[in-house]
Amino acid sequence: MGSKPQSNKEASMWPKGFGVKLETITPFLGKYRPFVGRCCQTCTPKSWEALFHKNIAALGFHNVILVTEESTRYRGWLVRRLCYFLCAMDWKITLSPDSCEKVLGSKWIQEIFSGRAPGGAGEGPKPSSLRRDMQHMLGQIQASVYPFLLRIFNWALLKFLNCIFLNVQLHQGQLAMVRQAAQAKDTPLIFLSAHKSCLDGLLLPFLLLSQGLGVLRVAWEPQSYSPALRALLRHLGGLFMPPEANLFLDNPKGILSRAVLSAAVEQLLANKQPLLIFLEDRPGAMGPRLSSHGQAWLGLVLQAFREGAIPDAALVPVGIGYDLAPDVQHTGPWASSSPLGLWWGALAMFRGLRGHRGCARIDFAQPFSLQEYSINTWNRGRNRGQSLEQLLLQTVLGHWSVLPDCEKQQEWTPISGPLMALDEEDQFLVSRLSRHVLSASIACSAVMTTAIMAALLLHRHREGVFLSRLLENFSWLTEETLLRGFDVGFSGQLQDLVMHGLCLLHGSLSLWLLPQGDVLVLPRAGPTLAQLAYHGAALLPVFLCEAVGACAVRALLAGRVPPEGPWELQGVELLSQRELHRQTLLLLHLLPQDLLLLQAPGTRLTCDTGSWRFGEKMLWRSMEDFSDSDSDYEDSTDSRCFKLSQQLRCPDFFLFLCRLLSPLLTAFARAAAFLHQGKLPDTEAGYTQQLHQFLLKKAQEDGSFESTDLSQAHSAVMTFKDLGVLKEQPGSTGSTLHLSPTFATQENQEKLENFIRQFICG
Repeated sequence: MGSKPQSNKEASMWPKGFGVKLETITPFLGKYRPFVGRCCQTCTPKSWEALFHKNIAALGFHNVILVTEESTRYRGWLVRRLCYFLCAMDWKITLSPDSCEKVLGSKWIQEIFSGRAPGGAGEGPKPSSLRRDMQHMLGQIQASVYPFLLRIFNWALLKFLNCIFLNVQLHQGQLAMVRQAAQAKDTPLIFLSAHKSCLDGLLLPFLLLSQGLGVLRVAWEPQSYSPALRALLRHLGGLFMPPEANLFLDNPKGILSRAVLSAAVEQLLANKQPLLIFLEDRPGAMGPRLSSHGQAWLGLVLQAFREGAIPDAALVPVGIGYDLAPDVQHTGPWASSSPLGLWWGALAMFRGLRGHRGCARIDFAQPFSLQEYSINTWNRGRNRGQSLEQLLLQTVLGHWSVLPDCEKQQEWTPISGPLMALDEEDQFLVSRLSRHVLSASIACSAVMTTAIMAALLLHRHREGVFLSRLLENFSWLTEETLLRGFDVGFSGQLQDLVMHGLCLLHGSLSLWLLPQGDVLVLPRAGPTLAQLAYHGAALLPVFLCEAVGACAVRALLAGRVPPEGPWELQGVELLSQRELHRQTLLLLHLLPQDLLLLQAPGTRLTCDTGSWRFGEKMLWRSMEDFSDSDSDYEDSTDSRCFKLSQQLRCPDFFLFLCRLLSPLLTAFARAAAFLHQGKLPDTEAGYTQQLHQFLLKKAQEDGSFESTDLSQAHSAVMTFKDLGVLKEQPGSTGSTLHLSPTFATQENQEKLENFIRQFICG
C-alpha cells in the first residue's frame, strides 16, 4: 500500500451511478424485523392491550416524501410535473377558530382580573392595561395560522426533503395506531419526541399533515431562533413560551405570563389540537440531555389534565433516525449558542443539494393514557433514593467494601418557572414521565447505516479493515441489533448498504484500492473521529446492559490482565456473582442518569430502574454450584460463578462492548486527572470549558478525539458535583465551583482516577 493521495484511487472504486433509492423496506437479508414501540405493560397495562392487533406489524413501510401523480386526484402530463404542488393543495387543514377571547375568558385570567390571584388587578395595573399585557403575551405564544402559507411552506419543504433525503420511511402500522388514538373523543394527541436535528420540528408536522392527521402545533424553544424565524414559525403553528414565564413565582409579570400560557394550552388541548414537545435538548447544546423547556410544556399538559380541561391525553413517544442529520455539525450552527435565523434554512438547503443524500426514519410508539400512567405511578409511591455522594464517595476513597443496592437520586435538568408553579408531586410525576417517554422514544428509534458503520470502524477496526471483512461485520452487527429488539432503518443488498454508509462517512475515512481488488478502509486520525463517535453513540442503547456488564468484568480483571491486553478470555479465572454484582452497581452509580434511561427494550423500563437485574442480560455462562449446600444456588450470590463466553463470529465481542462506554469513561478519567490543573473557583460553564480544552489537548497527544465532546465534559463536571468532588458555593454574581477539601490532595485525586480507569478497556 502506498502513501499517495487518495483522490483518484478512492473515486475509481465506486460503481458509476451508485445509489440506494428504496421505496419500501423489506426485512434485512430475510431476517426477522421486530415491531418496535409497544408501551410499558407495567405502567400502562390497559393502553398496552389497546390500539394494537397482530396485523399491524405486517402493514409495512411507506416513503412519505414519495409523491407522484397517483398521490393526487388528477391525471395527465401537467399533473406529473405539478404533483407536489397539487398534493399540498389537497391536504386537509382543520383549524380551530381564533381562541383569543376564550383564552382571556378562562378561569386563570379571570382570577387575575378579579384580583384573587397574586399580581391581579386588585394589586397593580388597571384591567385595560392588564388586557393589553395579556394580548401581548398571547401574541408571543401563538399567532393565527394561515392555511395558504402552510400549504406553500410544506410544498417547498417537500421539495427540500427530496433534495436531502433518499427516503423518509414511516411504518404504516404505527400510523394506524396513531389514527385510532386520534379518533378518541376529547382526548388530544401529545407527541413527545427525541431531538436529533433542527429539522425535526418541520419534518414531523409535515408528516402528520400529509397523512391527514391535522396541523401539529410545535413547542419551540424561543432562545434557539431569531425573532424573524419565530414570527414565521408562529404562523405555521409554532408555540413559544414567553420569557416572563420563567420569572420568580411571586413576580407579577411571571404570574400573569404563566396564567396566559396555561389558559392558551388548555384551550388548544380542549380543541383537540395535536401538540409536539421535544423532551430532549437540541444536539450540541451544553447541558443535561432532558430538556427543561420540554418538561415545562409537559407540566402544562399535566396541569390541564389536573384542572379538568381535558379528561385524558394520548401520549405518543416519537423516535427519529437519520443517516446524516442535515444540521448536526460540530462546527456548524448547532454548535454555536447564537439563535438560528432564516439564513440557516438557505444554508441547510445548499448543503443538502451538494452533499450525499441519506435516509430518515420516523417511528411512532404505541400511544398510552396520561390518566392511566399518573394513577399507576401514584399507586407505586415515590422512591427518593440516595445521592451519588452517599452511594459512591466512601468506596472511591477505599473506606467501604459494602455498596448500598438502591436507586440513585440524580436530577440535572433545572426546573423552569411553569414547572416550578406545580406542586412537588406533579413535578416528580413530570420528571419521571419525561424519562419514561424519552426512554421509549430512544428504544423505538431505528438504528441507521451510519451508526453501525461508525461503531465498527471506531470500536472494532480502529487500525483499518478490508472491505470484504467489513461486509461480514456489518451483517453480523445488524443481526445482533435485530436480535435485541431494535429495528434498523435500512434494507437491500449488503454491498450497496456498506457502500452507502462509506459514502456518507467519507469525510472521516480514507479508502485505498489495493492491487488484489479489495479496498482498505481506514478511519482518519484527527478531529473527524468525533464525527464517528457521534454516529456510533446511537448504537449504545442497543448494547447498554451488556456494555455495563463487560466493563464490570474489565474492572474485576484489572489486576489480572494489563490494560493493553492480551485478552485471552477463555483462560481467565472464574468470576463470582457477588463481585460481578458489586462492580456492576459501582459503574451504574457512576454513569449519568441521562445515559441509563436508554435501556434496551427487552429489559425493564425506566420506571423499574430500582429492580434491574443486569446479570440476567449479560453474556455469562453459569457454572455448577461450588458450595456443598443442596439449596437453590440462584438465591445465593456467594456460591454462583461465571466464565466468559466468546461468539464464534466475533471473538472480540467482549472488547467491542467495553469500548462502547470507553469515550465517556475516558473523559471522566481525564476530568479526574485535570483536578490539580484546573483553575478554581470558576463558574460551572467556565470550568466545563476549561475541561473541554484539556480534553482537546490530550486528544492531540494520543488521538482520542472520541472523548472530546462538550457534552462529555459537562457530564463529568456534573457527576463530580454529585460525587462531592466539586462543591458549589453561592456568591453575589452567581454560584461558583470549588474543589472539595477531600480531593485537594493528590492521593485522593489519583484514587478517583484509578477508580474510573478500572472500567476502561485499552
